[in-house]
Amino acid sequence: MKKALLFLTVVATALLADAKIDNTYTLSSPDGRLVAHIASDDVSISYYILYGDSMLLRPTFIDLDYTQGEKSINSMTVRKAARRSVDVSVASPFTRQATMRDHYNELTLHFKEGLSLVFRAYDEGVAYRFLWDGKPGRVNHELVNYNFDGDWKTTAAYVSQFDSTNHDVQYSTSFENQYKTIHLGELDPRRLCFLPIMVHCPNGIKVCLTESSLCDYPGLYLHGNGRSGLLTGEHAPLPKRVEQGGHNNLQLLVREREDYIAEMDRTKHFPWRIMMVGTATEIAMNNMSYLLGEPSRVDDISWIRPGKVAWDWWNCFNISGVDFEAGVNNNTYKHYIDFASRYGIEYVILDEGWAVNKQADLFQVVPEIDLPMLVDYARERNVGIILWAGYYAFDRDMERVCQHYSEMGVKGFKIDFMDRDDQIVTNFYRRAAEMCAKYHLVVDFHGAFKPAGFTRTYPNVLNFEGVFGLEQMKWAPTTVDQMRYDCEIPFIRQAAGPMDYTQGAMLNGGRWNYHPCWMEPMSQGTRCHQLALYIVLESPLNMLCDSPTNYEREPVYTRFVSEIPTVWDETRVLQGEVGEYIVTARRNGNTWYIGGITNWTSRDIEIDIRELGVKSEQLGVELYTDGVNAQRKGSDYRHSTLNTEHPTLNIHLAPGGGFVAKIELPTTE
Repeated sequence: MKKALLFLTVVATALLADAKIDNTYTLSSPDGRLVAHIASDDVSISYYILYGDSMLLRPTFIDLDYTQGEKSINSMTVRKAARRSVDVSVASPFTRQATMRDHYNELTLHFKEGLSLVFRAYDEGVAYRFLWDGKPGRVNHELVNYNFDGDWKTTAAYVSQFDSTNHDVQYSTSFENQYKTIHLGELDPRRLCFLPIMVHCPNGIKVCLTESSLCDYPGLYLHGNGRSGLLTGEHAPLPKRVEQGGHNNLQLLVREREDYIAEMDRTKHFPWRIMMVGTATEIAMNNMSYLLGEPSRVDDISWIRPGKVAWDWWNCFNISGVDFEAGVNNNTYKHYIDFASRYGIEYVILDEGWAVNKQADLFQVVPEIDLPMLVDYARERNVGIILWAGYYAFDRDMERVCQHYSEMGVKGFKIDFMDRDDQIVTNFYRRAAEMCAKYHLVVDFHGAFKPAGFTRTYPNVLNFEGVFGLEQMKWAPTTVDQMRYDCEIPFIRQAAGPMDYTQGAMLNGGRWNYHPCWMEPMSQGTRCHQLALYIVLESPLNMLCDSPTNYEREPVYTRFVSEIPTVWDETRVLQGEVGEYIVTARRNGNTWYIGGITNWTSRDIEIDIRELGVKSEQLGVELYTDGVNAQRKGSDYRHSTLNTEHPTLNIHLAPGGGFVAKIELPTTE
C-alpha cells in the first residue's frame, strides 16, 4: 500500500501509463484513507471502496449502454490507463468561501469506441464519470449502483408524487419533500428518491450521494430494491411529446417518452457520480459538488451582484398603515422598494402576478403596474428589480425577453416551475444561464433540482430551490417537523450547493402554537432560529420573506438581518449532528458570524472562539439569543452585546431555537 501511495503522489498533473494487473486498478486519496479498487472484465466495470480498514462499498457494477446509429456499444476492454495528481486553488466567487483547494488523484480508463471512465479520489470522497468522444448517438441506459457493505440507515427524500399504476408521474417533481431516516433495505423499491441522500455508516462516518456537472443530461434518482445495502440509479427517459399546461399554463407536461434517456450530438462529459465521505460536520463543509462542476463559462463576472431580496409572495402583500390598497400595483411595489432602500437591501422581486395570468407571455404586463417606472424608481434608490417568470413563458422567446428587460434595467429573473430534470430541462438550464449572462442578468432557479456544480459554470446563477423551504409553512400541517428538517439540510441538500429556502419569518410559532396560514404565514421555531438560518444556510441571493410592516416594527433587528453578508471568505462548521443541531461560522472580511439552530430539543452550546483563529484578547460580541419565554412565544428573543476576554461562549437554545453571534476582529495595519 505504501508503494502505491508513493506512486500516486510523486507526480503532479503529468499523465502516466499505468501497469495493468489482472484488469484491476487501485486509486487512493491524497491522504491514503480512501481507496477505490476498479476492475474490468471486458464487458463490465465494477469498483469497491475502502475507508481506512472499513469497507464502504462492496463490489458495485456500473455501465453505460449507448448506441451509434444501429450499433450498440457494450465493450469495456481497457486500451490504456492514465493517472495524474492535482493540487490547485480554485476561485469560488459568490459561495461559502473565496477559494477552494482542488486536491485529488485521478485514474482514467480508455475503452474502445471513444468511451472513457474517470475516477477521482479526494480526501473528502470519491467520484467517477464517463466521457464520450465519438460519433453522435444516444444513451439507452446508464447503470449506477451503490452496494453498501451493510443495511445501514439512510436519510433520503422520496419524490412527492407516486402512483403505483403509473411510474412516470415520479419524473415530474419539484424536488421538495421531507426526509425519512430508515434502513436501506426498507426503502420502497417502487419509489424514487432524489439527490442528495445520506447513508449513515458505522463509527460516525457518513456518505452523501450526489452528482455534479449535470448539463444536457438527465438527473439521477436512486431507489432501493429490497436487497440489503443496495441502491440503484434511474434516469427519466427523454421526452418525446410535451404540451403546454400545468400551473397557470406555464409548464411543459410530458405526454410521451422515448425508450432511451439522452441524445448525444457532440463530445460529452457525463455527470460526476459523487460519494462524499466523512463525519457529519465534514460533509457539511464538503466542496466536491462545486469543484467537480465545469469551469466558469462567464468571462466577466464584475457585474454579478449577490445580496438580499425583499419579497412579496410569501407575506401576501400584508402591509398596513398606508393609504392605498396593497396588491400588484405601483404603490405597493414602491413601498417595497422604499423599504429595501432604507435598509440597504439589494433587490426587490416582483413575483407571480406582474405578467397577465395564464398567458405565458412575459410581454403582457398587467395594467395595474408601470414596470419601466418601477425599475427607474428602484434604480434611483440603489435597488435592483428581479422578475419572476414561469418556465414556458421564459423559454418560448428567451432572447427577446432577456434583451428587452435588460435594456429596461431589470437585474435578473427568478425562473419557476420546471419541475423536471430530464435532458430537455437540463438543456434549458444551460441555455437560460447562457442567455442571461449575455444580457447581464442574474438567475434564481425555483421549482428546480439541486445545483450540481452549475453555479461554478454559470456564476450568474446565484441560487436554486430544490428544498422543502419556508414557503411550505403557508400550508404544511402541524405534523410536519420543519425543525428536524432544518437540521438535516445543511448536511444533505446543502452539500450540493446553495438553496433558496426563503427564510426571515417574523411570526414564529413554538411547537404547540404553530399553525399554517396562507395570508399571514408563520414559521415553526423561534425568531432566533429564523435569524440563524441566514448563517447556517448558503444562499447568495437571500430573501427577507416577511412583510415590510413586520420588519419596520423592529428596525434594529431588521438592520442586523439586512447587513448579514450573503457570500463569504471562509466557512467552518463547528458542531452538529444530522437532524439534531448545527453550529456554523462564516467570515466576511474582518467579521465572523456564528449561527446555530436546534430541532425541538433544547440544548446548551459551548463555542470556543479560538477554533476560528480568534485570540482570547478582549473582543466585542453582538448576540441574538432565544428569550426566556421563546418556548411559549417563538418571537421572544434577547439582543445583547458583551466585551470579553474569555475564549468560550455559552448559549442556551430553546426548543426549535437558535442564536447568532457577530464578532468584529481587530483590524491590522
